[in-house]
Amino acid sequence: MREYLLTLCITAAVTYLLTGPVRKFAIVAGAMPEIRARDVHREPTPRLGGIAMFFGLCAGLLVADHLENLNEVFADSNEPRALLSGAALIWLIGVLDDKFEIDALIKLGGQMIAAGVMVMQGLTILWLPIPGFGLFALTQWQGTLLTVALVVITINAVNFVDGLDGLAAGMVCIASAAFFMYAYRIWYGYGLEAAAPATLFAAILMGMCLGFLPHNMHPARIFMGDSGSMLIGLVLAAGAISITGQIDPDAMNLFSGSERNTVHQTVPVYIPLLLPLTIIAVPAADLVSAIVRRTWRGQSPFAADRGHLHHRLLEIGHSHSRAVLIMYFWSALIAFGALAYSVNSASMWIVLGIAALSALGLGLLLLPRFTPRAPRWAEHVVPPRYRRRRAARTGSAPALDGRQASADDSDHGDHGDRAATAPAAAAEAREPSALGLHGSTALSELSSSPRTHDRERAHERTHERERAHGLSGGTGRK
Repeated sequence: MREYLLTLCITAAVTYLLTGPVRKFAIVAGAMPEIRARDVHREPTPRLGGIAMFFGLCAGLLVADHLENLNEVFADSNEPRALLSGAALIWLIGVLDDKFEIDALIKLGGQMIAAGVMVMQGLTILWLPIPGFGLFALTQWQGTLLTVALVVITINAVNFVDGLDGLAAGMVCIASAAFFMYAYRIWYGYGLEAAAPATLFAAILMGMCLGFLPHNMHPARIFMGDSGSMLIGLVLAAGAISITGQIDPDAMNLFSGSERNTVHQTVPVYIPLLLPLTIIAVPAADLVSAIVRRTWRGQSPFAADRGHLHHRLLEIGHSHSRAVLIMYFWSALIAFGALAYSVNSASMWIVLGIAALSALGLGLLLLPRFTPRAPRWAEHVVPPRYRRRRAARTGSAPALDGRQASADDSDHGDHGDRAATAPAAAAEAREPSALGLHGSTALSELSSSPRTHDRERAHERTHERERAHGLSGGTGRK
């Protein structure tokens, strides 16, 4: 575990430190596309963040290769090299797309080629554990087609969800954390070395996302672009393929005891079929809905629009940050819910907990204008938008009539923070009203300075002289 954590930290540090120079390079290279109709941001933002993430991936693999225990992964398996080859290819395609806007069909072909490169080097699905049937061995063509399909779906699902600041990186980080816990349990708990590559891939993927997130949170200073979204999608798919098609269920010695116990014990075998889908459940749902929506309108499935899930969250009233947090919540619920069910599928508390959290998530979706307020003792340490609004009141202020009182209350409701920070100004504004002066007159009198009075008197004298001169001159011209 220490070596996995060290690899994660090195990957995150390299990604974080390189993102700043990459941002300057993207600005110099002109990788700052103009604002499009479907974009949420309002200022041109550089892309090419995937460059820093790719070098973070390379640093993580290099460090793991020189560690005592993780070195066995490179000695016993060719999967890390297969991952690096496919990642380099998909990264180059993404960099070109961030700079020159490659056609969608060309990108799709590149994704299939990258998946084929990984299959040629041994990263493929060999068999499928199917409930009620057992172990189903795949032919070479079946395994290749299934692997390519899973890689392409995962890449595009992550690419589709990359629409808000920090959304794709955060969701993939949450998914990779759940996947790391699952793969580590299979590797350490059951002693299966075949799960070590998937565990390493998940740790490196977490480091890539964690290192890039500080630069990508709202307001983002740089976008990962297709060079980053396709890269992390491929790494996520590679881990799922590794642990799904390389683990032999018979080696786990689960088929013992009664039929009911066997069903419960074999849940960890069947979860790999579902966990890759639960990891990308939210992006995959967005992908399917986008394809159906666009084809129903007679458009290309790859045509861009503003109908994604994060766009709809913004339309119903959620702020940018809240929409991202809601998507984080659902991703964590689905991924860690599947993980908890794989650990103990017979526990009713897990099912009830997932149901309760789902109800909470639905409640958050239906309350877009709800703003939580911090208690009064914590108002000094939270942002201003979470503080309670206090109306500035003075005990010596005279009673106001109904119209003035309602106007004053509405003003405090809209500008409570400003009234709370300037009670003296509010009290001064009320004093002239006690003398029977009009509000605007009182404010102008209070806000005027001696220099302003001097200018006004000078203007009045000038107007008087001009008027007198005009009358006399006009009489002479007549």
